[in-house]
Amino acid sequence: MNDKYELLEPIGQGSFGVIRKIRRRHDNKLFVRKEINYGRMSEKERRQMVNEVNILNKLRHPNIVRYHERLIDHDLRTIYIIMEYCSGGDLAAVIKYYKSRNMQIPEETVWQVTSQILLALHECHEGRVVKNPVDSTESRVIILHRDLKPDNIFLDDQHNVKLGDFGLSRAMEAASEQFAQTFLGTPYYMSPVRELISGLAYNAKTDIWSLGCIIYEMCALHPPFPASNLQELNQKIQLGAVARFPTVYSRELQDFIMAMLKVNPDLRPTTAECLEHPRLRRFLQETEAQHT
Repeated sequence: MNDKYELLEPIGQGSFGVIRKIRRRHDNKLFVRKEINYGRMSEKERRQMVNEVNILNKLRHPNIVRYHERLIDHDLRTIYIIMEYCSGGDLAAVIKYYKSRNMQIPEETVWQVTSQILLALHECHEGRVVKNPVDSTESRVIILHRDLKPDNIFLDDQHNVKLGDFGLSRAMEAASEQFAQTFLGTPYYMSPVRELISGLAYNAKTDIWSLGCIIYEMCALHPPFPASNLQELNQKIQLGAVARFPTVYSRELQDFIMAMLKVNPDLRPTTAECLEHPRLRRFLQETEAQHT
């Protein structure tokens, strides 16, 4: 490990080890090393770790944090996941910055960030056809993030948005499995369907709900369902009782967010439908023109 990379300062703490900035020796390029001590894991947690690495290895998109390689130290029972370093920090820090200065994030910035998150999610939700090596049958595999929150949305040195931290993700075969029966995620961003104990379902529309919460927070600088305890939070989420939206933003943006926060998941738009919004189409066309 030390022959190839130089260890730099820690930048975070994961559930099973340190997250550290590292430098590749031959070209001085910076990366992030996620350290995972699998010796302290249960069998279920080990499967989740393998799942995360497999998911990361499949994802190749400019708005998704890039996975580079994994290294295993059998003596220390530790796996090191080497990933793209995003020097611009995360969206949570951006929101905190504006809130501390009593400033609003410009609406154009909100649309720009939203468009890039949607492109990343669309790459995950749209799925790809994979072939079973045993019987050559094909199935479409989609990826659900399942823990979308501002802390998991990163920025590079050019302020490009990168979706990361797929530790709770699950790859699903669309042909054989229509939903994931799981309770995961961060309470402020969890959708109503995850609180319905009977027939609990998790599908792509649940990621859409979480995205709606994130966009709302970029505008209001606080989550859409402020609560003093988990019970109160659950009640507000079940009712879709969204806190008042800041009047400095357009009705167009408010309507866009509220469509994602429909309590009934069937009424929420898909990533493809979101990307057809005129504001997002215009921004994406302008971005494409800049790169041609």
